[in-house]
Amino acid sequence: MVSPDWLALAPHGILGLTAMVLLLYDMIDPDSRNRLALASIATVGSLAALAASAWLLAVGVGPSESVSLFDGQLVVDGVALFFSVVFTTVAALVTVASYDYLADHSYQAEYYSLVVLATTGMVVLASANSLATAFVSLELVSLPSYALVAFLKTNRGSVEAGTKYFLIGALSSAVFVYGISLVYAVAGSLHFETLAAFFAEQGIEQAGVFGLGIVMIVGGVAFKTASVPFHFWAPEAYEGAPAPISGFLSSASKAAGFVLAFRAFNVAFSLDIAAVSGAIDWALLFQILAVVTMIVGNFAAAVQERVKRMLAYSSVGHAGYVLIGLAAITSGGAGGNSIVMGAAMMHLLVYGVMNTGAFLFVGMAEYWGVGRRFEDYNGLSKQAPMACVAMAIFMFSLAGLPPFGGFFSKYVLFLGAIQAGFWWLAAIGAVTSALSLYYYSRVVKAIWIEDPSADFRLRGRPVGLYAAVMLAGVLTVALLPAFGVGIEAAYDAASVLFA
Repeated sequence: MVSPDWLALAPHGILGLTAMVLLLYDMIDPDSRNRLALASIATVGSLAALAASAWLLAVGVGPSESVSLFDGQLVVDGVALFFSVVFTTVAALVTVASYDYLADHSYQAEYYSLVVLATTGMVVLASANSLATAFVSLELVSLPSYALVAFLKTNRGSVEAGTKYFLIGALSSAVFVYGISLVYAVAGSLHFETLAAFFAEQGIEQAGVFGLGIVMIVGGVAFKTASVPFHFWAPEAYEGAPAPISGFLSSASKAAGFVLAFRAFNVAFSLDIAAVSGAIDWALLFQILAVVTMIVGNFAAAVQERVKRMLAYSSVGHAGYVLIGLAAITSGGAGGNSIVMGAAMMHLLVYGVMNTGAFLFVGMAEYWGVGRRFEDYNGLSKQAPMACVAMAIFMFSLAGLPPFGGFFSKYVLFLGAIQAGFWWLAAIGAVTSALSLYYYSRVVKAIWIEDPSADFRLRGRPVGLYAAVMLAGVLTVALLPAFGVGIEAAYDAASVLFA
């Protein structure tokens, strides 16, 4: 053992402490508008949690040794730490960018504390080893998210989006927790390993009740990941929310839904158990979800006329790509399963950086007063060339063009699906990815090739937004030489789920 058990909770504790410091700061000075202090506290806390997660991975906590805590309710392993890196990276980019985005807004301490609390919930969710812990941590993610979407109180679109998101999210939570109750009624436990042992030894006596519970849990996960047909809240929420929050939800929050699915369906309800116990074949459900989500998300994005809404629908399409990690799982194929699951995890890491960067660029355009439509971005490169270079990198990487990180993450994901025998999933992914080049290139064409449709001057360089966009661009490029290290870490982390 390289460290005491409690040290494995360093990322969780740092984020929780950061949220408390922000709330304490607000209690001492409730009218404070010290943006630099608030943004610095949130950013330093996120970066410290990121460093702790990376350090724990480096010293061997995770891939080589899992730490079980609170009677097995939490487990810190490679999966938990890998996703903690994703969550904290996105959170750091969002808090830096929010420094300028919130310049004229009140309740800034509340805003940053909500972002950090949501990130805390995501990190706990990645470590959840029971359905009870997963539900509580999922609500810790969801409740701050509802408030953050509606944060622009004087903006009708933001308030409407937050209200819709809350109502649909409440319904989704009810469906999810009812599915959990049905599983408990059959097995008498919510702990993942206990559930796996129970089903392997005794089979499923109430297959109908259990099957309905699994379907409801899949529905709850599909809502959180914005998978079709549970995606209809996402375009409204992403378009109405502050742009940094749109990036936060479409990247980190989406990854939170996937880490729950990865752990629950590969530990508690694995296909190996289903094969011997008569349980439902949930892989078929995810195959259907993956196909429909890839097709609907990309075709819907192709017909949008607003950049932010296009990015919202494209995030739905990317959820379909990640779903391949679950759809291509096979019974008894632990080695191949680790490859396709690790590839899905790596795509979430690459996607988290480039997608967040794209939404932050949109936030910078909103700060400048640029319109929301594609033609409003015409000629933007003439006044902000470096930021537009970063946006072009994001767009081409999201489309999956070589030599960008998005190409390699999609390549290993599709290759893993082919090796598992699901070549048709890879084929649909490749075709829809080719379609995405059309709508992503529209942004690049507007900012670099088209002449400005009207004379306008950009009002200064927003320090935080500009720094976050450029940092995301640098990270997207840096993922190229580091891709080999990253994918190996993802493979090692995913293998824990099939041990």
